[in-house]
Parts: sequence; structure tokens; C-alpha cells
Amino acid sequence: MTRSLFEAAFAHNTWATLQVIDACTDLHAEQLGTSVPGTRGPILDTLRHIVEDDAFDLEILTGVPAMSVEQMPLPELRDATARIGAAWGAFLADPIDPDEMVREVDPGDGYERDAPIAFRLAGTLNHGTDHRSQICTALTTLGIDPPKIDVMSYGIAVDRVFERWPEGEPKG
Repeated sequence: MTRSLFEAAFAHNTWATLQVIDACTDLHAEQLGTSVPGTRGPILDTLRHIVEDDAFDLEILTGVPAMSVEQMPLPELRDATARIGAAWGAFLADPIDPDEMVREVDPGDGYERDAPIAFRLAGTLNHGTDHRSQICTALTTLGIDPPKIDVMSYGIAVDRVFERWPEGEPKG
């Protein structure tokens, strides 16, 4: 089976966001409003921002209008994340010219940016990673162990990475 080089990266991106959403499911409204200095803002707002930007980046590449997640509660945000992740998978299944230029136009203020698809894809992944890390920091300040969302943990979860520890060595 031939896979896109970005397939695993975007599958991880979706999985990691779902893990963070799941870690936040039992938080009450005050906890979801937690903001830590140096981060984007409150946990729930940052989760919505991650998901909305994933959809917006996909819109730039496919022309399919992005869904608004501005007021979505966590269960709906989780469903939206899964749908957007599947749409990324479908997009990445087709051949992509990494040097093809795409134009981003902000309908609110008319800002425009032209960039190669490869940069757009890398930016999408970087954006999600950065903000998930911020949410994990906020969870830590609440005394909650954040989920393991690194790429190797994803690989283990989907049976693509296998670890073997020497006998007698501590694991993890």
C-alpha cells in the first residue's frame, strides 16, 4: 500500500487533538476557562481554535467551506475533529505537488498570503502541536496529568510503533 508522506503526520494531528479533548471532557466550566500566562488563552477557546484552524487550512486547499466551531461544546467539537481529520485523510490520499502555490484570503480584512502547499501543511501541523502543548500546560496547572500525545505514543496506539525494553529495565 502506498501512503502519503503526510498521512501519518495528519492522522497523529487528529488523534492528538482527540486525546486532548477527551482529557478535558470531565472538566467543569471554570476549569475549561483556565488560562496560563504565555499561552493562547482558555482551554476550551484554544481547543476550538485548533479545530477551526484545521478546518480553515483544509478550506484553503480544497475550497470546501470550513465549519464554524465557535460555540461547540466538547462532544460536538470531538465529532467535528474526527470529520475534519477524515477530510484531511481524503485530501492527502491524492497526489499533491508540494510546490503548488495556494492563496489564503481573509474575508474579514482582505489579508492575502501565497505559499506552497508544503508550507501550508507544515504550518497546520505546527499550529496544532503548539496549542495542544499549551492546553497540556494548563491541565498541569489544574493538577491533571495531560495525555501523552507525542508521535511515538500515537504510533503505539495504532500498532505502528513497537517498543521492547531490556529485561529488568524500567519502562517509560
